[in-house]
Amino acid sequence: MRIVLAEDHFLLRDGLIRLLQAYGHEVVAAVDNGADLLAALTERQPDVAVVDVRLPPNFTDEGLRAVLTARRTMPDLPVLLLSQYVEPLYARELLASGGRGVGYMLKDRVTNGSQFLDSIRRVADGGTAMDPDVISQLLIRKERDENVGSLTDREREVLEWLAQGRSNAGIAQGLFITEKAVAKHISNIFTKLGLLPTDGDNRRVLAVLAYLDQ
Repeated sequence: MRIVLAEDHFLLRDGLIRLLQAYGHEVVAAVDNGADLLAALTERQPDVAVVDVRLPPNFTDEGLRAVLTARRTMPDLPVLLLSQYVEPLYARELLASGGRGVGYMLKDRVTNGSQFLDSIRRVADGGTAMDPDVISQLLIRKERDENVGSLTDREREVLEWLAQGRSNAGIAQGLFITEKAVAKHISNIFTKLGLLPTDGDNRRVLAVLAYLDQ
């Protein structure tokens, strides 16, 4: 895959470049600030962008803002955000921007090379790859703010695994239930969230978006 990488910390940026190249990916641009990131995304139009949320000059949300600006003209640009801390607001903004192929991972997870690379692949394929800690914070805030109670505890668990981009088999293995039970829970989730079958939409992604960000 052709990847644009944005990370201001030199050692981490260099390490990520080496990791990605070792697995056959091409880092077409590696930048350390929001302005250069936006330019790289526009010019290079990568298969996926791996972006630190906080970049120079202010270290607030420059990475996120560059991504959101780029997705206005490239709505299906796959983006995996990296963050040092759980910042639910940033995850919500990325999800609410529309399009497919979104992810949000804590930097601590990057030390797990296989998990990091798997997340990039899922995002590049148009799926989601949300850090479990971020999902938990989003779910807690959603329930507290809007009193959403239509999903059962088990359906919430299944939705959390969906948000991480897991397959039915992966969810079944993680929750120690059958794939048939997973399929039933997912069907119930779709029904409760009003997601009807269509030819062009990925309901697994839409379920995450509908529950967390609308």
